[in-house]
Amino acid sequence: MDQIKSQGSPKAAGFPDNSRESLASSIGRGKEALGTAASEAMEAGGADLKALQRDLSELKETLAKIIARAGDETAKSAREIAGQVSTAAGDIAERGANVASVATEQAKSLAAELENIARRNPLGALAGAVVVGILIGRMGRRD
Repeated sequence: MDQIKSQGSPKAAGFPDNSRESLASSIGRGKEALGTAASEAMEAGGADLKALQRDLSELKETLAKIIARAGDETAKSAREIAGQVSTAAGDIAERGANVASVATEQAKSLAAELENIARRNPLGALAGAVVVGILIGRMGRRD
């Protein structure tokens, strides 16, 4: 067992002392270089993380503005549509009132004309009323 241990050591393997020191120095420099590289990588990663956070914050603000604009446009469109519907409803109501007014005037005119005919020719008006009554009676029987 002692032979195995002595064979595993650099001195026993035939490495001179200066080689051992050189190897230790190289390992030390490697550790320092690795530590420096890791530190630089962490700093670069931190800078990238800050840039990513800043970009996400800007994206959040941009989306908030877009959503606000879309909401404003939607509200504006809704107000315009409501105005158009209100105008159309007003026009329809006005037209309906005009039609009702014209129909009322025509009914009054017809009633006045029938009244004048009945005053001028009472027997003809009576005969017309009988004919209309018979027609209404026959239509009622068919159903």
